[in-house]
Amino acid sequence: MNDHFKNVLSAQYEATLCMLNDCIVKCPAEHWEGVIAKYPFWQVVYHTLCCTDIYLTPGGEAAFKPHPVFHPKGMEDIRGEYPSRRFSREELLAYLAFCREKMASTMAQETQASMEAPTKFPWLTMSQSEMHIYNIRHVQHHAGQLGAFLRRQGGELRWVKRGWVPL
Repeated sequence: MNDHFKNVLSAQYEATLCMLNDCIVKCPAEHWEGVIAKYPFWQVVYHTLCCTDIYLTPGGEAAFKPHPVFHPKGMEDIRGEYPSRRFSREELLAYLAFCREKMASTMAQETQASMEAPTKFPWLTMSQSEMHIYNIRHVQHHAGQLGAFLRRQGGELRWVKRGWVPL
């Protein structure tokens, strides 16, 4: 696969995960249960990371193996509207780090042929390369929701253009 395109995708994954990380880090404890639409702040983060994790799985849905720490009830935690338990800030930061590592590994494995092939997710009828952009957009959508919530509480957040930029 074109190294330039892989580098672009990786840099944008890193930027959007960095912005999600900022939301997790900057959420005051008293707002961890704050409602975004109808879900608590932490659950929106969890949902976002679950989708990121799944979509970064080489081999698609059939190859996805729920992580015992992040999905204690397996696929039930993924498919259900509510996870089996509440997750702490530290656990979700660890899950984000896991997703970040998985992204780097997945992008390193991508080839021209794999990126042009259809996804192995029956509900996503698009190429693998488009699915990566879709995944980035999904993370950024929820980071935007979380960021707007935090700004309404008086929080300050930054825009990250590309790559991982530590706080």
